[in-house]
Amino acid sequence: MNYYVYYKIAPERVAQIGSQVQALFRKIEEQTGIRGRWMHRRDDPTTYMEVYEGVEGDDEGLAAFEALLEREGAKLGIARKVERFVCA
Repeated sequence: MNYYVYYKIAPERVAQIGSQVQALFRKIEEQTGIRGRWMHRRDDPTTYMEVYEGVEGDDEGLAAFEALLEREGAKLGIARKVERFVCA
C-alpha cells in the first residue's frame, strides 16, 4: 500500500512546516520502518505531498499505520488529504 498525503502551505510557512515534516518522518520511521519523502508540485510551490511507499500489513497493521500518520500529522496544524493506492 502506498500513501500520498497532500496539502497547501503558505510560502512563509514552508521552512517551519518542513522542519515539522522531518520530525514526522523520523517518528514514523522509528515506529514502522517506513521512511517518507516530501515533495512539492512543479507548477505550484504551495502544494506539498508526503509519500509513504511499501506499507505492508494486515488490516490491523494498516489501521495502526494510519492512526500514527493521522496523530503525528495533526501536529503540523494544517489540513491534509490522505490517499491510498495499491499496485494494479
